Amino acid sequence: MELEDIVEILKEDPERAIPELLEDVRNQYGEVPYIMNFMKDLPEIFIPKTLYDNSIMREFKNLDPETVELISIGVASALRCEHCLKMHIRIAKRRGIKKEKIFYAIMIGASISNAAVLAESTRALASEFPEDGCEEEKEEKHCSDPNCEICDISRAALK
Repeated sequence: MELEDIVEILKEDPERAIPELLEDVRNQYGEVPYIMNFMKDLPEIFIPKTLYDNSIMREFKNLDPETVELISIGVASALRCEHCLKMHIRIAKRRGIKKEKIFYAIMIGASISNAAVLAESTRALASEFPEDGCEEEKEEKHCSDPNCEICDISRAALK
């Protein structure tokens, strides 16, 4: 469902939007996530959350649906969110994404999760034992591209 359609429904009767949003999600994913079913009777929470999720998960113009799904799987893996992981694996399978690609997304998530643990833990350890000469390197915060939309979010071309 396009944002313009949702806005029109919301102007008329916000609660009418809920069944249509749920049906749109079912059409996109083949199922409605548990969280959405749980919140459907709370339009003041459900509608903004669904609009936000829709803008993030489905409105990227530079990422295809397979890539978005693989990212979702990797993140769910890293966060150890079993319910999210299983749902996104089911969606990926329905979309014809091969098991090997799904596995690689899981492995990337696991690697990032592991790196996060090590990044925090080794810094904590080094702060208690600074004499070991393991000082934290100063990280560069920006890339060399002055027009980078990632480094300078204020320049992002929101569509």
